[in-house]
Amino acid sequence: MVGGLWVGGAIAALLTAALPAHHPTPSSIVKPPPDKIVIEIATVNGSGCPKDTAAIAVSQDNTAFTVTYSEYLAQLGGGAPPTAARKNCQLNLVVHVPHGFTYAVASADYRGYASLARGATSTQKASYYFQGSPQTAYRTHTFGGPYDDNWQATDDTDWAQLVWAPCGVQRNFNINTELRINKGTSAPGSVSYMTMDSTDGDISTIYHLAWKECPDR
Repeated sequence: MVGGLWVGGAIAALLTAALPAHHPTPSSIVKPPPDKIVIEIATVNGSGCPKDTAAIAVSQDNTAFTVTYSEYLAQLGGGAPPTAARKNCQLNLVVHVPHGFTYAVASADYRGYASLARGATSTQKASYYFQGSPQTAYRTHTFGGPYDDNWQATDDTDWAQLVWAPCGVQRNFNINTELRINKGTSAPGSVSYMTMDSTDGDISTIYHLAWKECPDR
């Protein structure tokens, strides 16, 4: 495992889905609620996040939450099996929001480390959606070799396009991410890898939140 790796996270899919029509629409954007939000992992699946290798933490000011991985590494070559070239993680989160508020993911920061042989490429993909949402959009970032450095990408959503958690009902929040290495024209026997792994736990995937008040019923 490579030391000192930077980890990041993403925003993608809360762009096209609409709130169910029978739920109240939240009012104007406000400051984060003073009461602490609580996020729990309901289920976690995927080769990039084996059991007990992903953790969630909420910022003190309720403006963001982080996901920290400890074994999220895709690799091609160097004796790695073919299946190691693609790693993914599916997180299903239960988000407990203070009464009278709802949230949306406004942006997300991706950071990591990649070492790509000349001719190889890598992709990082993410999707986000609320439970029951009929549509999911994706964002993909591509990197080409030769490359041997930290990588970083930030996705932002326009305020007018934010999709909010429905008021008054519980909808779990799903995060799906993927790392993939493609051999391309790289030389036989060359080694390429990409990581969203943070062995020291200091750098995490960061999801930035926006808040609204729910209307009174």
